[in-house]
Amino acid sequence: MSEMEWSAGKISNDDFKSLIFERTGRKRQEVITGPQFGVDTSVVDLGNNEGLVLSSDPLSLIPSLGMKASAWLSVHLIVNDMATSGFAPQYAQFVLNLPTSLSMDLFNEYWKYIHEFCHDIGVSITGGHSSKIEGQHSTVCGGGTMILKAPLDQILVSSGAQPGSDIIMTKGSGLTATSILARSFPLHVVENCGVTVQEKAAENFYKTSSLKEALLASELLEPKRELFAMHDATEGGIVGAVYEMAMASGCGFNLDLDKILQREEVSEVGKLFAIDPRFCVGAGSMIMSVSSQCTNELINGLMEAGIHSCKIGEFTDRKGIFFVSENNQRKEFEPLDSDPYWGAFFQALKMGLQ
Repeated sequence: MSEMEWSAGKISNDDFKSLIFERTGRKRQEVITGPQFGVDTSVVDLGNNEGLVLSSDPLSLIPSLGMKASAWLSVHLIVNDMATSGFAPQYAQFVLNLPTSLSMDLFNEYWKYIHEFCHDIGVSITGGHSSKIEGQHSTVCGGGTMILKAPLDQILVSSGAQPGSDIIMTKGSGLTATSILARSFPLHVVENCGVTVQEKAAENFYKTSSLKEALLASELLEPKRELFAMHDATEGGIVGAVYEMAMASGCGFNLDLDKILQREEVSEVGKLFAIDPRFCVGAGSMIMSVSSQCTNELINGLMEAGIHSCKIGEFTDRKGIFFVSENNQRKEFEPLDSDPYWGAFFQALKMGLQ
């Protein structure tokens, strides 16, 4: 038997199915939504039309970004997943496996921001685990889980996208990838793109929460009848998120790459690091499956709140058939093996860019 290979980033759909999907412990009938590729949350039926929503993600500790930015990623990447339910998280558990080199002062700063960001969105930290680990040199310093309780019949999951519905995206592509690159290698970006581009790209970092638009969308439209599903754009970017959503929902899609929103500074940083932001880590943009009759209502409602959004395609009933168009040319879509951001970031580190 040949040795399995796993490139950087999240596990592939095929490997997930073969390694994890059939090995999820005891089956319990109250688990309505369990582990599934492309699904942000799990849902448990508590009875009396009450549902429990849970989601977990890695925690970030990136020295080049600083403690505040690391805490923001740690909290809001999980919040974004929870927001796809149409509700805000209420409780959190954090497991910290910190490097021994981390000083108590830096940990104090990191945890202060974890507390503040959770407090600001109404999340109570209910427990976890904290320790230092020898040999811990990764930018992933543990994991977190968030939980909420909500009316079961109003909870959305990303596997609920409907054939014939419009695909809506918010804000813009590549916000996370390009903002981290601009913050991690500021001199390189300034020298090649100018001060304004570097500053704007870096400022995008704190626009990577999609909680506001998710909650607003679920207020503007009726969940499951007008707003069918939402999915947070993380690894693989906007296109990867649409692909994951379609796979989870048993749909196909037609996607117009030319319509994907992209800020000028995002494009400039993407060109500098030779990545296409449409296919790179894009937290901060929410992908939505929306009834075509409600698309304009949603876009206008979001715009009134200062959130740009647009239609970028449609989900279809052709399961597993994915098409993208660009420059008036249409072709079948094949998912990338890994997010290009990872290669760009580590290559820049190897080159000693600053």
